[in-house]
Amino acid sequence: MTAHRPRTAAPAHRVATFGCRLNAYESEVIRGHLAAAGADTTIVVNTCAVTAEAERQARQAIRKLIRENPDTEIVVTGCAAQIDPARYAAIEGVTRVVGNEEKMRAETWSLRATHPAVQVADIMRLTETAPHLVTAFDGRARAFVEVQQGCDHRCTFCIIPFGRGNSRSVPIGAVVEQARTLVAAGYRELVLTGVDVTSYGGDLPGQPTLGQMARRLLALVPELPRLRLSSVDPVELDEDVFRLLAEEPRFMPHLHLSLQAGDDLILKRMKRRHLRGDVIRLVERARGLRPDVAFGADVIAGFPTETEAMFTNTEALIADLGLQHLHVFPYSPRPGTPAARMPQVPSDIRKQRAARLRAVGDRNLAHWLDKRVGGTDRVLIEKDGAGRGESFAAVTVSGGAAPGVIVPVMIDRREGERLIARCLTPTKTPAAA
Repeated sequence: MTAHRPRTAAPAHRVATFGCRLNAYESEVIRGHLAAAGADTTIVVNTCAVTAEAERQARQAIRKLIRENPDTEIVVTGCAAQIDPARYAAIEGVTRVVGNEEKMRAETWSLRATHPAVQVADIMRLTETAPHLVTAFDGRARAFVEVQQGCDHRCTFCIIPFGRGNSRSVPIGAVVEQARTLVAAGYRELVLTGVDVTSYGGDLPGQPTLGQMARRLLALVPELPRLRLSSVDPVELDEDVFRLLAEEPRFMPHLHLSLQAGDDLILKRMKRRHLRGDVIRLVERARGLRPDVAFGADVIAGFPTETEAMFTNTEALIADLGLQHLHVFPYSPRPGTPAARMPQVPSDIRKQRAARLRAVGDRNLAHWLDKRVGGTDRVLIEKDGAGRGESFAAVTVSGGAAPGVIVPVMIDRREGERLIARCLTPTKTPAAA
């Protein structure tokens, strides 16, 4: 029986995506609009503004696309375009600049309409997020489901609220409908994503929490094998998330924390809502409920005013908690944010500290992977016999398992940052996995 693979979008509708999982989701919405409009020659660049490096990479990609496609419509959208549309409109060869609200509308991509060169509205005036059905994710075995948009918090280093607006939640019914559509299309794992997913529900009737929504989703879509969360705020996780960890095997044991730092004074200067002790309590509680839970973390190295002692507190917290999946960023000043006006740490020290944190993360990951050798896992195959286990370990599986299949495996050894495993049973189609 031939394995059913998740459908992919037509390659003619080209969208270059930078940044977060939410952008990846929105790029698929754009692909659908381009396909419906017959805009086969339009190229869209969906930008990110989280760091100066992310913007630099996007501008570099835009200029390359313009050189390689001189007669093609080039449209720039995403957070960088929303925050500074004039900068991108000024790039010679850019046809249009489209805001984060406008990029989600079908009429924005209509070939029959006359569009302004800059189509960017005030994102702060939005009070709700319109749901969009996505049926496929180009080249991916797992799918993302947008449940929330925007952010009501104002961390001193972050420009993203000005690109995304204030927090808005997708109603539970629309989330369930999207999940059913994606599962029917062959996806075995869904990732709930947003800008600040743990703020989910505060603007909805009855104010359902993220955990309550996830519990209802799993109850109403019993055919969904795996559900995962994207990045979460350490102090906003509700009791139902912990219940899911303890009781629901379909809820994946993997939490990616928006940590940012491990020193209390730096966290206060960042205007974060958690302190060092909050993270320790969260990790210890989650491990007590589900010993196989793994943790990732976003961390900023070299935040303004960070001394060596403050940095060492962050380094020690990551080492002591054994956080495995790190995303480390040297601090990048964003014009218009309070942190950009604080005393800056020299760039070379920021880079050195980022390298040190990555080294700690690499050691934690190697130690964690070594402990898994000889055990079992269930791996969602993505491509070339490789995929992710339930705790998000990267695993290569022998035996030629097809993409989109979840296979039980025995872990034989570690090679670098990856586990090597073999199937315990013959592979099945995703519908039966």
